[in-house]
Amino acid sequence: MDQTLTKEVFKENPYIIKCDSLIVNVKDNWLQLDQTIFYAEGGGQLGDTGFIKTKDREIEIINTIRDGKLIKHITNGDIDLNINDKVECVIDWDRRYRLMKMHTCLHLLCSLVKAQVTGGSVTDYKGRLDFNLDYKPNKEEVKNNLNELIQGNHAVTDSWISDTELDKNPDLVRTMSVAPPRGAGKIRMVKIGDNIDYQPCGGTHVKNTSEIGLVEITKVENKGKLNKRIVVSLA
Repeated sequence: MDQTLTKEVFKENPYIIKCDSLIVNVKDNWLQLDQTIFYAEGGGQLGDTGFIKTKDREIEIINTIRDGKLIKHITNGDIDLNINDKVECVIDWDRRYRLMKMHTCLHLLCSLVKAQVTGGSVTDYKGRLDFNLDYKPNKEEVKNNLNELIQGNHAVTDSWISDTELDKNPDLVRTMSVAPPRGAGKIRMVKIGDNIDYQPCGGTHVKNTSEIGLVEITKVENKGKLNKRIVVSLA
């Protein structure tokens, strides 16, 4: 199996909707590309969907996943394509943009609740974070504070630090259940505002918090003695 790394174009610019690619590996119901704008499921965020286009046909991509070093673009049937075929990638932008909004929103939520994150998920309409807490946060207070942060027009930027730098600053990792991806010697960091939130993340985000729009806190649940769940939905 070809373990050639796929260039992840979405890390450079998550707003790119289309890109040209070359097939480097193809099996019954998945293919691998030399570069992609499809985000592969991970870190709680769903994988992208969309289409792979050739001159005369369109193949639906129903999910994008990681399998070791591979990024697999999953189809709903057999693929009549070959290695070295040129294709155009087109993501479902409306869905991706909602995922970007929600993922950034959860980083803001993480900044408001001063506790380690024990779990979470990012879908295109709602998201959740589980916190290592012995009390239930006030639902209305969390909603008001979260929407205030969103409307603050805070810039969202990314940068890179070395594995060694992260090891020297373990408090940067807020998640207890998911470790930052390692192996490349560097870790991608996402920063919101001057000092609102700064933590390792490989997901896709909006450029400014105001893009998220108003949100609702749909649930604050007790999931155990030291596990409280907060569920957020986009308006």
